[in-house]
Amino acid sequence: MGSITVTNLGKAYKVYPTRFARLKEWLLPFATPRHTLKWVLQDISFSVNPGEAVGIIGVNGAGKSTLLKIITGTTQPTTGSVYITGRVAALLELGMGFHPDYTGRQNVFMAGQLLGYTVEEITALMPEIEAFAEIGDYIDQPVRVYSSGMQMRLAFSVATAHRPDVLIVDEALSVGDAYFQHKSFDRIREFRRQGTTLLIVSHDKQAIQSICDRAILLNAGKIAMQGEPEAVMDYYNAMLADHQNQTVQQISANDGKVQTISGTGEACVSAISLVDSNGKPLEVVDVGQAVRLQVEVTANADIQRLVLGYGIKDRLGQVIYGTNTHHTQQPLLDVKKGDRYLFEIAFPANLGPGTYSVVTALTRGDTHLDKNYEWRDLALIFSVININKPHFVGLAWIDPIISVSKV
Repeated sequence: MGSITVTNLGKAYKVYPTRFARLKEWLLPFATPRHTLKWVLQDISFSVNPGEAVGIIGVNGAGKSTLLKIITGTTQPTTGSVYITGRVAALLELGMGFHPDYTGRQNVFMAGQLLGYTVEEITALMPEIEAFAEIGDYIDQPVRVYSSGMQMRLAFSVATAHRPDVLIVDEALSVGDAYFQHKSFDRIREFRRQGTTLLIVSHDKQAIQSICDRAILLNAGKIAMQGEPEAVMDYYNAMLADHQNQTVQQISANDGKVQTISGTGEACVSAISLVDSNGKPLEVVDVGQAVRLQVEVTANADIQRLVLGYGIKDRLGQVIYGTNTHHTQQPLLDVKKGDRYLFEIAFPANLGPGTYSVVTALTRGDTHLDKNYEWRDLALIFSVININKPHFVGLAWIDPIISVSKV
C-alpha cells in the first residue's frame, strides 16, 4: 500500500521586469539578482496514509494542479520535499503523454511503458483497455482526431489498467460524458475498497464528499483548511461568496460536526424548527410524514431585496433538495432594519431512513454568490425513520405502483 508525505513544500517562479533582465542575470550570475519571486505554493505540509482518500479543492489559480505536478515529479519544488511509497498512477493534464500523430494503440504502448509496464504486459492488458475506453475503431486512428472526452477515456483506461498503490487524479475526469464519469468513479471506488491510496483534485462537491476521507482547501498557494470533507466544502462554499464586508465563522457542535456561518450579517436566521401538522416540534420524522420547516428571519439593516433559500443534505453533506424564494417568485422587497419574517415551508418528508441537515441562505438573488447576507450550514438536524412503509433502500421514498402480467 502506498502513502504520500509532503513537507514544507513551496514553488516560486522568477519574474523579470524586462525581457533583457533575464539575459543580464545569466551573463552576470554574481551580480545583484534582477528578478523577483512569484510564489504559487508556500509551506504546504500534509500526509496521505495508506488506503486513505484525500481531496484537494480550491478556486482556479489556488495551486492545486501545480501541487499535483510536484507530487508526481513532473515539476520540481523550490523548497520542501515529497516522499511517496508504492506504485503510482497519475492522470493529470488531459491526454498527458499522448502524441497526436500516433494512433491510440501506439500511444497506449508509449504511456504504458512510462508507467513501468513491459511491452508484454501492455499487450496482455490491451483488450481490457480497449473494452473499458469504449472508443471502438478509433483506437487505430491518430489521437489528433479524438475529442477531449475520447482522450480522457483512453488516458484513464491506461492509467488504471492495473490497480496502483497510489492513484493521483486531476480535474481531467470533469471532461466527457456522464456515463463514463460514473464508470470511472466506480473503478476508483473499487480501487479504494482494495486499498489504493487516492489523491484527487475536483470541483465536484459530491465526488469529494462521497469518495474522500479528508479534504484540503488551498487558497492563494497555502493550506486554508483541512479536515472532514463536509466541513471543508462548507468553508469553501462560504469563500466563493461575495467577500465584501463578509465574515466566515466555524463553530464546533457537541456531536463533533463543524457548523459554518458566513455573510455580511445584514440579515440572519434568528430561529429555525421542524414541526408536524399540529405545530409540534420534531427531531424524528416518519417516512412520508407531512412536516413544516419554520424559519424566522431578522433584518439587521435596510435591504432592497431579500431571498430565503434552503437545502436538505444527507449525512455526507450532499444536497438532496434545495430551492429559494427567488425561484418561487416570493422575494421580500424594501425590507427595513428590525423587520422580522416567518417563513413556513410545508412538504412531505419523502426521504429514506437516516440523518439529515438543513442549510439556509439569505441572499439578494438566486445564489449566495451575488450577495450573501447569511449562509448557515447545519442550521437544523433531524432523523428519518421508517415506521409503516414497506422496506426500501436509498435517500428518497418514491411510492411505486407495480403491475405484473404473464406474457
